[in-house]
Amino acid sequence: MHRSGLPLAQIAQLLDVPEDALRTLMAERRPTGDTTLVALTVAEAARRIGIGRTKLYEYVSSGEIASVKIGSLRRIPAEAVNDFLTRRLSASDFGAVA
Repeated sequence: MHRSGLPLAQIAQLLDVPEDALRTLMAERRPTGDTTLVALTVAEAARRIGIGRTKLYEYVSSGEIASVKIGSLRRIPAEAVNDFLTRRLSASDFGAVA
């Protein structure tokens, strides 16, 4: 965990916000998922990409994003999320200027 050189009270004072409000904001912004997972649920992968589960299932069904079946569970390899985004970035979807 990253430690600031300034105490939180001092940071809140410099930002001119109540310390409690700053603590609440920091707690809300903490990652809740396990970033060390190598296989993600569809919901976790969708959250990482910033799309809905239904859309991610469409990408899985079409083969645009790799997935594996482990028993009755569907899992998305974490590197498949990065591969998918890299392919999409090089496509005209995100690379083109409107």
